[in-house]
Amino acid sequence: MKIKRRMAKELVTISPDATVLDAVHLLHKHHIRHLPVVDDGRFIGFIAGSDIKQVLLLPNGNEMPLGEFMNKKPLTVGPEESMEDAARIMYSNRIGGLPVVEDEKLVGIITVGDILAEFIEIMGGLQASSRIDVIMHDDQEEFEKVSRLIRHKGGDILSVGMSDANGKHSKYYFFRLKKCNITPITEALKEKGYNIVAATV
Repeated sequence: MKIKRRMAKELVTISPDATVLDAVHLLHKHHIRHLPVVDDGRFIGFIAGSDIKQVLLLPNGNEMPLGEFMNKKPLTVGPEESMEDAARIMYSNRIGGLPVVEDEKLVGIITVGDILAEFIEIMGGLQASSRIDVIMHDDQEEFEKVSRLIRHKGGDILSVGMSDANGKHSKYYFFRLKKCNITPITEALKEKGYNIVAATV
């Protein structure tokens, strides 16, 4: 999934001549943790709330211009890059947000929260769902048989998870489905000899 799908596009920015106190007011007013610094429409720096807290400890820190301590070479991503790329950069560098830049212009911001929302959506967690946990052989053909049976009985598979079971050649498969009546599905699976560990609506 491309970053432009999830990034925030309605941005709060600040100029390099603004003071730390100006930045604090903006962060609190808009309930945000990062401020892009823009000068004459051009993206020139990035400031995190944690950076501002450090400056506030300095004598007259409130009045210090942001241009004096902002990160002038922050890590950035482009809108056409993938969410996986953004997640990898944030995780590797232990940062909570990335400016999204195109042709030196700020076009968005992507944060850890956006990455998490994307992951939850992929796993089907942002919509009502049902779940069926099945133990079966660790075999692609077997997996396809079960998947076909679920679909045949009206199940719409959102995502599938997997973990080791007690048996050497068995796995737990966690099928998350769009919310539905799972009784016909579980009964059909049991008739075929599959071990249903749990089924929730």
